[in-house]
Parts: sequence; structure tokens; C-alpha cells
Amino acid sequence: MSILVGLIAFTEHRQNHRQCEGIDIRMDEVDGHRFLNRNDVLKTLTNEGADPLLGDDYADMDLKLLEKRLKQNGLIKSCQLYRDLKGILIADIKQQRPLARLVPDGDEAKSAYAGYYLTEEGHWFPLSLNYTARVVLVSGPYFSERKSLTTEKNQPLLELLRQIEKDPFWKAQVAQVVVDRNREVTLIPQVGDCLIEIGQPVELESKFEKIKLFYKHILPLKGWERYRRVSVQYRNQIVCE
Repeated sequence: MSILVGLIAFTEHRQNHRQCEGIDIRMDEVDGHRFLNRNDVLKTLTNEGADPLLGDDYADMDLKLLEKRLKQNGLIKSCQLYRDLKGILIADIKQQRPLARLVPDGDEAKSAYAGYYLTEEGHWFPLSLNYTARVVLVSGPYFSERKSLTTEKNQPLLELLRQIEKDPFWKAQVAQVVVDRNREVTLIPQVGDCLIEIGQPVELESKFEKIKLFYKHILPLKGWERYRRVSVQYRNQIVCE
């Protein structure tokens, strides 16, 4: 028994004093694509090369600190670092999942890479130079300070965006969601110039049903160019102008 304990202790001591023989980056994908590439992760992990890690003893390596360093990259949602028996440092990366993309106002909007993505939880994260996700756009004064939308007050707005994202019909129909300072919502469709006003993002099931009625029964009769504004914010009413 003492021999077995000694062997285990010797093995653990040997593993702790192994050097980092390589770095293996493993990442999930977003719609079959990646916001990050291997070099992006390596730059963050090694502090732009100042801390190369290769050849370092694992006994001197603080994996939790390195994970914290990786999480400073806004495109990384979560990560886990561990080593295998061959001395390879494995970085298991999960990317952020976008729900919507913010369209900024003013001079900042002139840049092709300006703006942020919004997660389902209501957090903002930066755009990627590697891949642009096809999600609904959001804009308007409500987002001017880019505050976190994780509060209970903003859950109805997030639920509106979730419904658009998960429903193939609405994802195909809605190009942009505009929110004013009072959280009143206007939808900009993919086709046509007609703005759809839904007011506060509440009673969404009823409001979406009324919009479907407008699409299925009114537009085919009147045509796409007949109306400039449709409001479904009032109960039991569809107001077309």
C-alpha cells in the first residue's frame, strides 16, 4: 500500500513539474462560424506574447489567472484551461452567442465595424473582424448609453428580440428594431417602407398575431406601397395610415 501511495505521489510531483509542450485551442462555433481564430486566442492567452507559456513549468502556472485573462476578451463567454498527460495546455473556449446587433448613431456609425452585439442575457460584446452574425439590428435613443439590459425592466424587450430570433417567419420579416427613450418599439421590415409600431414590448403574442393579419389579409389587397405606418399597440385594433 505504501508503495502505491509513493507511486501516486511521485506521479503527481512529476506531472506538476512538467513543462508546457504546446497549446491546443478548442472552440465552439456560431452558425458554423467563429468570431475568433486561434491567433486571437493565443494573443490574449499569452498577453500579446509577453507571457509565451511554452516551456513554462505547470507548477508555476496559475490556470485560474490565465482563464481570467482570456475572459477579458469580450468575444469569449466562458473558458476552461487544463493540461493533458503529454503536457499540452488545452484551452476549451465557448464564444458569445448574439441575439441582436446594435447600430450606432453619429460618426461612429460610419465605420463598418462600429457597434456591438447583444446576448440573450442582455450583455453587450464587441463585433468581430472574422465573422458577422446575421441577427436583427437594434437602434434608437434607448441604447444611446449602451447600458446592460439584464434588469427585470428590460426583460420584455429581450423577450421581443428572442421571439424574432427563434421564429423563422419574424426573423425573415424584421430587419431592425428601433426603441425610443420611453421604450416604445417600432419594427422596420425587410421589404417595403411601412413602419410597424408595437408600443411597449408587452402582450407580444397578440401584437404579433395582428401583424400577421396585416401581412396575410391587408397587404395582398392594398399592396406594399399603400401604407407608411401600421400600429398594433392598441388592444383589438390595427391602425393603418
